Amino acid sequence: MLQIFTMLADLIVVRVLGLDKASHWGGSLHFFIEDTTKILFLLVIMIYLIAWGRAALNVERVRDYLAGKNRIFGYGVAAVFGAITPFCSCSSIPMFLGFTVARIPVGITMAFLITSPMINEVAVVMLGSMLGMKFMFVYIAIGLLSGMIGGMFFDLIGAEKYLQPLVRDLPPPCGGGTPDQTAAGKMTWRERHEFAKSEVKTILHRIWLWVIIGVGIGAGLHGFVPQEWIVGHLGAGQWWSVPAAVLLGIPLYANATGIIPVAAALLAKGLPVGTTMAFMMSTVAISLPEFIMLKQVMQGRMLLTFAGFLLLLFTLAGWILNALSWWFQ
Repeated sequence: MLQIFTMLADLIVVRVLGLDKASHWGGSLHFFIEDTTKILFLLVIMIYLIAWGRAALNVERVRDYLAGKNRIFGYGVAAVFGAITPFCSCSSIPMFLGFTVARIPVGITMAFLITSPMINEVAVVMLGSMLGMKFMFVYIAIGLLSGMIGGMFFDLIGAEKYLQPLVRDLPPPCGGGTPDQTAAGKMTWRERHEFAKSEVKTILHRIWLWVIIGVGIGAGLHGFVPQEWIVGHLGAGQWWSVPAAVLLGIPLYANATGIIPVAAALLAKGLPVGTTMAFMMSTVAISLPEFIMLKQVMQGRMLLTFAGFLLLLFTLAGWILNALSWWFQ
């Protein structure tokens, strides 16, 4: 079915504009048209389906469920919950704060905070369509494991004592939550359809420009930047290329929508899979805006520990995947 987008790009680039797909402009434009139309089409379907299911999700019940579960199990549930909630790193913080105030163990809240910006329906659709199913499943697995390992680590070091005193001393919430949360799970099928339709409009309105920008950059790399330049300047699997890619990704903060097309183009140009994965994860999960907001919740020592943990985790993941790069071929 997805071949229709390739055919559409062929029609516009080759037949209408008369460009050669092997040329710089022809190749870039073909890449841009095919991937933009394919991604937007898949996003509409995926966002609708996941939002329809999420319409029954009661955040208060999730919070209470997490608070009463075994820690190891809680890390996994929190990581999965982070994966199915379509938040960027900054918009995850209010929910992180709510979990903290609700006295859910800090490790479980950290599992959510780490996973939430890394995995969402947008990332899943774009990874599967642009980078292939193997890359998508590995990325999802690393995201979930990162959250779970992070949760264990922050519980192990007793990270509660590094929260800001104002947050630590807040009383737990009383009552049953907001009317919307209380109503969750009681929607009719029609209401869930309306909710899902609204989510499609809201999320697409928020991300369509990132899709255009991300695919545009990827198209430029695909058509105009020689493979030799990418490999020569960004590393051909040298040990230092992975931590360099992780550090490079921090100031280039973007959500998954904007960075995945760039990663796809870099991968196609010969950048090793582990280096590409590490760059993408650091760009999505570590950002200066996020850390500025987290300063209201965490003390400086915990912020530095959080940043260092993610940098180390993504670097190790990149090295391991580079060593296993044969599996992706």
